[in-house]
Amino acid sequence: MKYLYTAIAMLALGSALSAYWPSADATAQEAAVSAPAPDFSGADRWYNSAPLSMGSLRGKVVLVEFWTRECINCLNVLPHTRALYQQYAKDGLVVVGVHTPEYDEERDPAALQAAIQHYQISWPVAMDNESRIWNAYGNRYWPALYLIDRNGRVVYSHIGEGNYGETEQRVRELLGKA
Repeated sequence: MKYLYTAIAMLALGSALSAYWPSADATAQEAAVSAPAPDFSGADRWYNSAPLSMGSLRGKVVLVEFWTRECINCLNVLPHTRALYQQYAKDGLVVVGVHTPEYDEERDPAALQAAIQHYQISWPVAMDNESRIWNAYGNRYWPALYLIDRNGRVVYSHIGEGNYGETEQRVRELLGKA
């Protein structure tokens, strides 16, 4: 009987965790039908750039990365995002960080500015304190990456850490470098 209770508890825990964190199958995906990328309207402020819009980025390949400065998984992805930016910006890749806070203390503009400097983030970052951009993308996780083609359509997304090679391959394909 003790084992039955343990098994039930483990199933309940697994179910609860799967509602919070996506399964491995759901972490990287092609957009079934490439949807128009939502705009960045609603950003509270911008760092490293004047405000951007999807219209102004037409003709570019755009990597949108949802992150928050206290998320260890986001910080683990950061070197890979930096590498993509450094390798492919000259070829037309635009990286846009969307900082959507999870906790109240992450809403502080000065603390975000300090984090951007500390982590040497040189690409544009939109502060999304009211989750307007987050909601427009239908996003639910940190970190999350969305690749947008030159026509302004979301064609790939990845949730969480990993799949760095696949993400880079998709960037290369979209830039015509494959």
